[in-house]
Amino acid sequence: MKSTPITHIHQSLGAKMADFAGYNMPIQYSSITEEHLAVRNGVGIFDVSHMGEFIVKGRQALDLVQKVTSNDASQLVPGEAQYSCLPNDSGGIVDDLLVYRLHEDMCNEGEQAFMLVVNASNIEKDWNWIQAHNTFEVRMSDISERTGLLAVQGPKASLTLQKLTDLDLSSVGYYTFIKGRLAGVDNVLISATGYTGSGGFELYVANEHTEKLWQAIIEAGAEYGIKPCGLGARDTLRLEMGYCLYGNDIGDTTSPLEAGLGWITKLTKPSDFIGKNILTTQKEKGLTRKLVGFTMKDRRVPRHGYSICDQEANVIGEVTSGTQSPSLDIPIGSGYVPVSYSKPGSTIWIQAGSKLLEASVCKLPFLKIEI
Repeated sequence: MKSTPITHIHQSLGAKMADFAGYNMPIQYSSITEEHLAVRNGVGIFDVSHMGEFIVKGRQALDLVQKVTSNDASQLVPGEAQYSCLPNDSGGIVDDLLVYRLHEDMCNEGEQAFMLVVNASNIEKDWNWIQAHNTFEVRMSDISERTGLLAVQGPKASLTLQKLTDLDLSSVGYYTFIKGRLAGVDNVLISATGYTGSGGFELYVANEHTEKLWQAIIEAGAEYGIKPCGLGARDTLRLEMGYCLYGNDIGDTTSPLEAGLGWITKLTKPSDFIGKNILTTQKEKGLTRKLVGFTMKDRRVPRHGYSICDQEANVIGEVTSGTQSPSLDIPIGSGYVPVSYSKPGSTIWIQAGSKLLEASVCKLPFLKIEI
């Protein structure tokens, strides 16, 4: 297993560790519920250095990004980011990712530069996919192994980090980023994309500075009750917001339209992209299934892979994600169902062993938060 730059810190804190995407990652330190609520009500810090980062530079960098991603990167100006996906040739999803439009000082005159942030489990897969379609005047570099990434999340995240920098963090709007000095470390890329729904920042830094940054943030956040958080809380937080997890809710055989990601699938953008024709046809003909959220009538938690049934116990879909919501104190889940069952208020049934448990389709997100 690989380690992040601060795996030793997680171990010293007594974190429960497990293999995730080939990395020895902290799943939880105290309890998932405690860490989850710390992020919802105060501030938490995650080590997500396992994520992958690619730099794409060149006179035709935008052309390559436009070809392989579904969103319209031509709308980005330096200092902005967007959520997107890499469609495959059959209209499925190679991966979902973040696209950062880097500032001009990151490249030569007349060139453009982007950073693509991909899922840890798909680093090699995504690299090979993008490289295979790089028929442009573009240079690519994989900086994943030398880049640390910390996510400081929650309503007290800004107060915590502002202690450590002269940069005005209030100027960093949603899906924008700046670069500067934080906790005595130069060239920290500070973005506000988030995967928890509670606000906060992501900090990209060279590996060797990750520990210094972590320790400084822990000290700065002490008065706000900051807690180190593991991947367990990260999963419950994202599910409450209805955010997709690759490998569960989306994958090679799910289309972004089925997954409710039509908003990042710009079929009318000025350039073609992989899978565009298939997705256009799918939209014109109409979807046959959709990813929905649901709440359980029973107290039993729906698990990934459980069958979704109609009242007569006919299998109509499958649970993709499920958990006990720490914020709502009820079991929640998501899964693909026929369009006829996708309307909020529709009743579906979750098969748990020999039992059929009643559930109700609901609008996403499960939790509405004002940041």
